[in-house]
Amino acid sequence: MRVRRMFRWIQRSIAIIALATMGYWLFASDRYVSEAIVLIEHTDRIGVPSFDIGFMLGGVGGPNRPDQLLLREYLLSVDMLRKLDAALNLRAHYSDRSRDLASRMWFQDAERFHRHYLSRVEVEFDDVAGVLRIRAQAYDPKTARSIADMLVAEGERFMNVLSHDLARVQVAFLDTQVQLAHDTVLRASQALLDFQNQKGLTSPLATVESINAIIARLEAQRTDIQTQIASLPLSLTPDHSNLVMLRQTLAAVEQQIAQERAKLASTTGTPLNTLVEEELRLQLDVEFKVDVYKTTLVALEKGRMDASRTIKKVSVLQTPILPEYPLEPRRIYGIAATLCIFLIVAGIVKLLESIVLDHVD
Repeated sequence: MRVRRMFRWIQRSIAIIALATMGYWLFASDRYVSEAIVLIEHTDRIGVPSFDIGFMLGGVGGPNRPDQLLLREYLLSVDMLRKLDAALNLRAHYSDRSRDLASRMWFQDAERFHRHYLSRVEVEFDDVAGVLRIRAQAYDPKTARSIADMLVAEGERFMNVLSHDLARVQVAFLDTQVQLAHDTVLRASQALLDFQNQKGLTSPLATVESINAIIARLEAQRTDIQTQIASLPLSLTPDHSNLVMLRQTLAAVEQQIAQERAKLASTTGTPLNTLVEEELRLQLDVEFKVDVYKTTLVALEKGRMDASRTIKKVSVLQTPILPEYPLEPRRIYGIAATLCIFLIVAGIVKLLESIVLDHVD
């Protein structure tokens, strides 16, 4: 008898729980659902055809997947909840005492408020379509649509601020690099000027070229004198005045050639060829730094153009609707599911009762 009474008590308890659950589904407060569908688009990609194998295969959400997942996390964040609460007073709305005990928010601390918000707002990423589906629940249609409208507007503002901040950081970095490159060019140019002033030469390379031109003319003159000497008659005596004058002129020219060549490569002091090598090194350094400066200028202008046209637009494929019928709670589904579960559990309890009573008897 004790076993029978125990199973009768279990069956009654299950029946009471089932009736209470069905009562909840019947008398629970209506919740209206406003839904919006959005897609993030980049203005710098519009009109530019691209072939994305991942997108063609499906299930990866296309090139905007990271941005849309980032937007999803922001819309479900505590920061977003604070903005919604400041604008719509959601804390008071969800904890309204006129609503049923099960669906309203009991505790108003930040942690429980956020958990309740996550149970009333859904932001799902559709991998196939590559869109975000936003569903906001509230106890009246206007509040539900206001929540969805603010989620869409704040989402677009957040994505644009994020992209603009990144663009500004990139432009600031490039601007700094341009200034550094400019200062480097000035230092390299000043080093070249200081070198030329220190050596007292406008350009060692030009000086060397001038000396080489002088040597070339002297060598031509020497060749001409040697030709004149060779063309004199063999009958002339070695002390003939013409022969003596030509030889003296030849010796003077050769001495001048030796002096000019000594200027190019001298064993004392700094020879001109060494100065030319140092000047060429300084000039190459200046040219390299000028090229770097030009490259950074081009990168800066490109970065500024990209920053001015990089805008992430949240395109609304379906505007938040003003719901006319409460979609939550799903009463028929809830009652049917409760009945099914009750019948299954009741059948299991009855089966256990029969088994236990057979063993007792």
